[in-house]
Amino acid sequence: MYPIHRNRRLRTNESIRSLVRETTISPNDFMFPMFVAEGKGVEVPLGSMPGLFRRSLDLTVKEVKELWSLGIKAVNIYVKVDDKLKDNAGKEAWNKDGLMQQTIRAIKDAVPGMIVMPDVALDPYSIHGHDGIVENGLIINDATVDALTRMSVSHAEAGADFVAPSDMMDGRVYAIRKALEESGHHDVGIMSYSAKYASAFYGPFRDALDSAPGFGDKKTYQMDYANRIEAIKEALHDVEEGADIVMVKPGMAYLDIVREVKNAVNVPVAVYQVSGEYAMVKAAAEKGWLDHDKVMMEQLYCIKRAGASIISTYFAKEAAIILNK
Repeated sequence: MYPIHRNRRLRTNESIRSLVRETTISPNDFMFPMFVAEGKGVEVPLGSMPGLFRRSLDLTVKEVKELWSLGIKAVNIYVKVDDKLKDNAGKEAWNKDGLMQQTIRAIKDAVPGMIVMPDVALDPYSIHGHDGIVENGLIINDATVDALTRMSVSHAEAGADFVAPSDMMDGRVYAIRKALEESGHHDVGIMSYSAKYASAFYGPFRDALDSAPGFGDKKTYQMDYANRIEAIKEALHDVEEGADIVMVKPGMAYLDIVREVKNAVNVPVAVYQVSGEYAMVKAAAEKGWLDHDKVMMEQLYCIKRAGASIISTYFAKEAAIILNK
């Protein structure tokens, strides 16, 4: 009761504020999403994601070494597949000499301690740009799951620490876990995109990989953004099926879901601060409408405060530089 209790006593200066601060972040909290392209010496700026690039494998490895030096210990890998390698079944996804598999091996050879989590979904490999196999205009669940298991085992054989299914097909976590066990990859984990919403925030990402759906949308498999209970159900199912980490995606607009999922599961929760969220901050900062670094750090703190154990963010490198100072 005032004046016995004056809450402002704990806000008097930065020393006391930092002493009683409930949430802290460090580079250990970050995972950096990376876009990989064919070729050598290739560095293509991503127009809708200022400051980011689609790089060839040699330059990707160079970037990974820099990330490691900043204290970032995990990367999430996406590849830009040549159109001539795309088909409806996504067979290139489990090519042992494919770009993804080459990337995994190269990163683990260069920086063995870096945790490599390759994306598991068919959209970069699909002629239709969907996360699954298409039949009669529909995305087929079970046949897609079979493809995803082959893809995951291929990633594990290449040296991935975790596989990261982002497709939102039913039953894929159990099928992947079973396939990894049967192939002897007992220590390869699964970070499941458990509550992945059908969001308009993914636009710049799809530009980066040329993976926008060729028809329709992804609402028959990604979640309705109006739903909350469904996210908890999806996360619990994935944990039961063998997920070691569950993810909520997107980030800032879904912090209520992050907290709900955190309260419901007994595994780490990852949050993906997606391309559209990144692009909005960059665009507003370029206009001079907000302070880039202050907003960036505030958002990252808010994601961690909501319950994230891991933050997959395109800001990881910039934030790590600030934190290391």
